Amino acid sequence: MEHVINGVAKFQKEVFPEKKAKFSELASGQSPEVLFITCADSRIDPNLVTQTEPGELFICRNAGNVVPPHSNHTGGITASIEFAVAALGVSHIVVCGHTDCGAMKGAIAPENLDTLPHVKEWLGHCRAATEVVRGRHGSLCKDHLDEVTRENVVQQLQHLRTHPSVASGIANGSITLHGWLYNIGTGDVLCYDEQSKEFTAISERYRVMFGDQIAAAQAAGASCGEV
Repeated sequence: MEHVINGVAKFQKEVFPEKKAKFSELASGQSPEVLFITCADSRIDPNLVTQTEPGELFICRNAGNVVPPHSNHTGGITASIEFAVAALGVSHIVVCGHTDCGAMKGAIAPENLDTLPHVKEWLGHCRAATEVVRGRHGSLCKDHLDEVTRENVVQQLQHLRTHPSVASGIANGSITLHGWLYNIGTGDVLCYDEQSKEFTAISERYRVMFGDQIAAAQAAGASCGEV
């Protein structure tokens, strides 16, 4: 805990003064473009992975990057989605899964979660993903972890579409959904392609939408010795 407290002191002494103008602007409101839904896993840092600044991402985190289907039951994720879309006006929603996900391990073997009843119930929202993978192979085991992780992203995107504010935004073209998979060990980010039903490299997935920006970023990386 000591390093966390020291980090606050460093933020207040060094980081905040450098970004004082930005924080002064944010003190009176926010207008993020992206709702970023990802896992609560401590190894995932959305701002680090996306290299974004405060105010650019509206972030929701939970075990398994789950989006419960819309219902009349009010929950934190449902309320946050509604607020991000209807009040803040985000135009993009990302559901980001990750490798070595403990929640997906639990979804594959729920019988191991009897001592964690709330976790077990929560991961019921991932059952469609596990059943899809089970249906492909006739069985389900830990060797299917990566496949379940990807399928879970796809299924949570389906759940997103059941939320009225999201459905309305998709219908009128103001909302775009994105399914991502972050590889902790390599730093790779794969993106789901609705047409091919495959996860592809981020540069390939967005070449049409953001071709010029991607090319410029890759050129800048190459000039700095990156590959």
